[in-house]
Amino acid sequence: MNPAERIAELTEKLNYYNQRYYVDSVSEISDQNFDLMLKELENLETQYPDLKLLESPTHRVGGTVTKNFASVEHRYPMLSLANTYNEQELIDFDERVRKGLNGEAYEYICELKFDGISLSMTYENGIFVRGVTRGDGVRGDDITNNVKTIKTIPLKVNPKSQIANLLSFEIRGEGFLPYSSFEKMNADAEAAGEESYANARNAASGSFKLQDSAEVARRGLDAYVYQFLSDEEIFSTHEESLIALKNLGFNVSPTWQKCSDIQDVMAYIKLWDEKRFSLPLATDGIVIKLNSIAQRAELGYTAKSPRWAIAYKYKAESKPAILKAVTYQVGRTGAITPVAELDNEKRNNKGIHLSGTTVKRASLHNANEIERLGLRIGDTVFVEKGGEIIPKVTAVDLSKRDMFNTQEIVYPTNCPECGAELTRKEGEANHYCPNEKGCPPQIRGKIEHFIHRKAMNIDSLGEGKIELLYDKGLVRDVTDLYDLTYEKLFGLEKITEDEVTGKIRKIGFKEKTVQNILEGIEKSKQVPFKQVLFGIGIRYVGATVAEKLASFFKNIDNIKNADYETLRTAPEIGDKIAQSIVEYFQNDDNQIFIEKLRLAGLQFAAQDEIKEIESDQLTGKTFLYTGTFENFEREALEQKIEANGGKVVSGVSGKLDFLIVGEKPGSSKIEKAKKLNVTMISEEEFMAMLN
Repeated sequence: MNPAERIAELTEKLNYYNQRYYVDSVSEISDQNFDLMLKELENLETQYPDLKLLESPTHRVGGTVTKNFASVEHRYPMLSLANTYNEQELIDFDERVRKGLNGEAYEYICELKFDGISLSMTYENGIFVRGVTRGDGVRGDDITNNVKTIKTIPLKVNPKSQIANLLSFEIRGEGFLPYSSFEKMNADAEAAGEESYANARNAASGSFKLQDSAEVARRGLDAYVYQFLSDEEIFSTHEESLIALKNLGFNVSPTWQKCSDIQDVMAYIKLWDEKRFSLPLATDGIVIKLNSIAQRAELGYTAKSPRWAIAYKYKAESKPAILKAVTYQVGRTGAITPVAELDNEKRNNKGIHLSGTTVKRASLHNANEIERLGLRIGDTVFVEKGGEIIPKVTAVDLSKRDMFNTQEIVYPTNCPECGAELTRKEGEANHYCPNEKGCPPQIRGKIEHFIHRKAMNIDSLGEGKIELLYDKGLVRDVTDLYDLTYEKLFGLEKITEDEVTGKIRKIGFKEKTVQNILEGIEKSKQVPFKQVLFGIGIRYVGATVAEKLASFFKNIDNIKNADYETLRTAPEIGDKIAQSIVEYFQNDDNQIFIEKLRLAGLQFAAQDEIKEIESDQLTGKTFLYTGTFENFEREALEQKIEANGGKVVSGVSGKLDFLIVGEKPGSSKIEKAKKLNVTMISEEEFMAMLN
């Protein structure tokens, strides 16, 4: 079999297995055999890139980086639906449909309204070619590479199907982030010191617009499809199209139902009012559509929405609970988070059933939130789930307050873990424990942060193992990790009980576990500087900020020696971050900490790529830039300067020869350059220097 035939065979088989596993929930092949076939295909496509097919399953792992998303005009406008929150308006809608059809018999299709991002997917000759966001309904962003990472979206339809031979057709659907993926994303964000997402919909929207499709693939997005569009009338009813799409391998939610009249619709709405919380994704309502395609055409559209469809929105579920206590958690940075301990009105320690789950705790964020709500221990409070995920206390039921059986919440003045006196900076909502060197949860949190995937990526360790190492006195800060040996680790064990399930769990360091830990620690010495910088845990320096700093300053010493003004010249470094970095390196203990890690062999300088030397035109000259440029991304501009013998410096000073000024330059750099009489040149003048 020649390479082209083998590539075609592997592509067809792997796409089939993907569809069976992710859409039909049937595993016809072991994971190992699937991975071996996929690896073979990847190797063949690398050897013969011209033979790679548009529908190749290797697109699903991502890897393409898109600098800018092209704007695409929709062939069929993506109109929004009229919304209602009450049954009377549904009855009024039904009456308008009845009158518009002049007494003809009609029926509805009801579908759950999933809370994600609307997608338009275009197929040409049966092959997926383009994925576009809704945008303003007329134009959207081309996010094809990101949509291809969704394993439930076929990259090619069955060539024998009734729609495969169409020159072009479009599938509409809802891209979403399952709860499991959302919770993992927020856990990763929290561990990485980055802001978490408020709800799954925002997380999905942000994920679909990422520039790196490999990161999109990692996040576990999914999609349900709900509409077929083409210039030819293929189906006479919406029901026919849903069944056909399902048979073709598209991921159609099985929750839809045909309803003979508006009373059936009401029954469907009531059925899913509670049942929807058992689903693995967020929903916010029901979509009601006429089933007949011909009748839809007869009713037509208003300027904003179709006359043949309407969306019924569920109100956010809110339930009463008893605030039986407030406890306080200490985070990695020392931030104190108050937590509401909740019970139901029977006070039987079983919590409340809300949106499909049992809720016993809810974050109260900070002292300001407690004061705003006017909470007292013993109050009856109302609890909702933000984005159907995160429990939050929204109000107090004052009608049920008994002043004799409630008590004032006194915010602690000392850390609940180590007893240190809490501090609170002016303008900040959170209280902090300043005892970062002696407060156990802070110490463990810093170590857990250090081993995080976006930091040192020591995945052989984890929260339980870190706690064991801390309890045994083997690790008191991250530098101790590099002193661990086989003899110190082998045979350690700890038995714990899960607070929620009560299950007994044993953590033990056997031979293979110890080897994996030591190998992971050794490998971390090769982790790039930007990840080390993030891992050391400077306040406000998340993964993105660390990458910007590493790229701009090149090594830890330049960052350590930079003053506030110099730090502010780096891209996206604001007042708060710059001040935090200055304060961090003014601390002698932190400087000793950095030196210990340096001696352990960690990377504290960016490893510059080997660059092609173009000329020596800029030898001996120093450059800095500000603004945006027509012909260069910032990194490319730096590479161009260095490839021609020049040097890029980190800030404006008397030693700077040229400041290259692009569109929308930074005012601080311009002002400082004027004061120091630094020569300012345009992008065109810079390019002229190269000739």
